[in-house]
Amino acid sequence: MISKVLVANRGEVAIRIIRACKELGIKTVAVYSQADKNSLHLEFADEAVCIGKAPSSESYLNTSSIISAAEITDSDAIHPGYGFLAENASFAEICESCGLNFIGPSPESIRMMGDKIKAKENMRKAGLPLIPGSKGAVKSKDSALAIAKKIGYPLIVKAKAGGGGKGMRICHSDVRLVNALMTAQTEAQAAFGDSEIYMEKFIENPRHIEIQIAADNYGNVIHLGERDCSIQRRHQKIIEETPSPALNSKSRRKLGELCMKAVKAIGYHSVGTIEFLMDSKGAFYFMEMNTRIQVEHPISEEVTGIDLMKTQILIAAGEKLKIKQDDVKFKGASIECRINAEDPDNNFMPCPGTIEFCYIPGGPGVRVDTHIYSGYRIPPFYDSLIAKLITKGKTRKDALTKMSRALDEFLIEPVKTTVPFCRDVINDPDFKRGDYNTGFLEKFLDREEEQV
Repeated sequence: MISKVLVANRGEVAIRIIRACKELGIKTVAVYSQADKNSLHLEFADEAVCIGKAPSSESYLNTSSIISAAEITDSDAIHPGYGFLAENASFAEICESCGLNFIGPSPESIRMMGDKIKAKENMRKAGLPLIPGSKGAVKSKDSALAIAKKIGYPLIVKAKAGGGGKGMRICHSDVRLVNALMTAQTEAQAAFGDSEIYMEKFIENPRHIEIQIAADNYGNVIHLGERDCSIQRRHQKIIEETPSPALNSKSRRKLGELCMKAVKAIGYHSVGTIEFLMDSKGAFYFMEMNTRIQVEHPISEEVTGIDLMKTQILIAAGEKLKIKQDDVKFKGASIECRINAEDPDNNFMPCPGTIEFCYIPGGPGVRVDTHIYSGYRIPPFYDSLIAKLITKGKTRKDALTKMSRALDEFLIEPVKTTVPFCRDVINDPDFKRGDYNTGFLEKFLDREEEQV
């Protein structure tokens, strides 16, 4: 069993990991940058170690400092959370070589699924449907144009090692494609250190559906249903819900079974998420796999009653899954709004600064995962996510009603946040009907501008 976990992250996810460890009787070590010396996760952990200056490259991405912190505190495991080093295969290997349990999948699995081209090929072999596109990296302008002629426009150019919308361009013509190739390669090299790109048919205004899975080291796999993550801005998720208004029980079961089969086929163990695009006709296409805990994991926990963070830790400790798929019961509906320190009225400009007053909503069916408090200073160096507001209801309508009420109660002053923006979205008639896709926010924002 794991006895002490170093939490290689910050903010709300660090607190989430610490809470799970406490309930499992595991000691925790918090690491922090100089900019995070007043962060709440330091108060909740058993120990805390400063690992460097404010920039991520000198702290939360500083492998040697993190490993040193683990060694001096006698930690026997490292939990990377999400972001930073969570999907870094080299870091997972270093942990193993230092005798530290990396709480996540094997370095081989991270590497396999982090390479989008190899991931697509492995999932094709496992029986998952793929979007038509290049069979590997696109090597030249001529080969790109030949592929475009074969699959037709619109198409999308993507970074092989990409994520978060970086190294991604949509093309509607040969001229746009040629320009996009160089731009995407340059951006991919800068963001990921890998300039290789590939091409796919661009599915216009799909729904973004993901399946949450958990797999142990003994061949046992379960899925926890789907999450609809279609409310996005610039490929960044803002609102997620489960179950998806677009799926029925038959499609949910079929998709879950496909994902369990795929996970077994690649020998994956840990929690993970397999992501799909769903077109207007209801067809699904594999997009990518995230080999980590997801930001939006709480909504799956709410409808299944299964603690995913604890599950991930216990799998890493060598334990078998305690439940089988038939034991997973889906009850009610859950919605998550990501609360970012951004100004929606100023093109979502990040808004670091001091929170002078903060009131966090509560009541039946309301959960808030956050690290903020009155007097907390939001540093300008990291992601703008400061809280996740999650509601649970017997029905989707019930969960939406609770969300609207909770957003009304959520007070963060004077820092600008996405609280009012989320309130407007969930009260939109189309969203209330479940009639939305990944193009929803673009139209929503256009309407907002017209009204102003």
